[in-house]
Amino acid sequence: MAITPRDNETFYREVDEELRRDQLMGWWQRYGKVAIAGGLLLVAALAGFFWWQNRQEQQAGKQGAELTAAFESIASGNKAAGAARLEPLIKRETPGYRAAALLTKADLAVETGDLAGAASIFRTVANDASLAAPYRELATVRMTTLEYDKLPPQTVIDRLRPLAVAGNPWFGSAGEMAAIAYIKLNKPQDAARIFAAMAKDRNVPESIRSRAVQMAGSLGVDAIGDAASATGEQKQ
Repeated sequence: MAITPRDNETFYREVDEELRRDQLMGWWQRYGKVAIAGGLLLVAALAGFFWWQNRQEQQAGKQGAELTAAFESIASGNKAAGAARLEPLIKRETPGYRAAALLTKADLAVETGDLAGAASIFRTVANDASLAAPYRELATVRMTTLEYDKLPPQTVIDRLRPLAVAGNPWFGSAGEMAAIAYIKLNKPQDAARIFAAMAKDRNVPESIRSRAVQMAGSLGVDAIGDAASATGEQKQ
C-alpha cells in the first residue's frame, strides 16, 4: 500500500527526531564528561572570585580600623603606640593604607626632629610606582621641602617641574620652591613667570597667591589684576 503525503511527513519527522536523538546521545557520550567538568570549573571559579572579593572587603575594613586606631593613638598623645600600629600597615600590599601609614610615619619623624629619616620615607613613597599619583606628588613636595636648603637649585627645579604648573593641586607649594630656585640661578624671568601664574590660579591658596603677587611685583611683573580676578572668580 502506498504511503500518503501525511504519512510521509510523519515518517520523516520521526526519522529526523530519532536522528537528532542519536546525535545528541553521541555528543553526550563524547563530550558529556567534558561539559560537566567545564561547568564545575566555572562554578569553582565564580565561587573563588566571590570568596576573594569578600575577603578583600574584610581585609580593607580591618586595615581601615587599624589605621583609625593608629590615628587615635597619635591624636591622644601616645605617638609611640600609634607608630607601632602603623608598621603592620606599611608591610601590607594594600597601596592606599600603606601610603597613608608611610606618610604618617614620616610626619611623626618630622615632629621628633628626624628630618633625614622623614625625607627618606617621603622618598620611598615618591618613588613607589604602585601608589596613586596624589600620594607620590605629596611625598615629592614634602621631601623637597625638607631637603630644600641642601639641594642645588637646578635639582629642585627638575624634581618639581611636573608639579610647578598651573592646574596641578600642588602648584602653590611646588611653584614657590621652583620660582625661588630660579632666582638663585639668576633667572628672574622664569621666576616671575611662575609667580604670575600662581597669582591668577584660583586653586592656589590665597596666602600663597598674595606672596606670589608681591614676588612678581619685585621682579617687574604686575600680577595684582590677575590675583584680584582670580579672587573674584573664586567668590562667585
